[in-house]
Amino acid sequence: MTFTRLLSRAALVSKVGSRSIFQSSKVDMANPNWIRVGLAFGSAAFFWGLLFKQNSADLHEYRVRNGLE
Repeated sequence: MTFTRLLSRAALVSKVGSRSIFQSSKVDMANPNWIRVGLAFGSAAFFWGLLFKQNSADLHEYRVRNGLE
């Protein structure tokens, strides 16, 4: 058996015989986990709020330092 055939056979066995450690079951798309969805959107909104707040504070400081206000 050639080396490439041996490698291809080993790769095939490793893909077939293994299971992902990160996903134990299939995700039910008809019934989403609303707590996780809420946490995802809530944290995104929180970080966008922080971003806008920091941006407005930085703009105010820039204007004060350059005598624009």
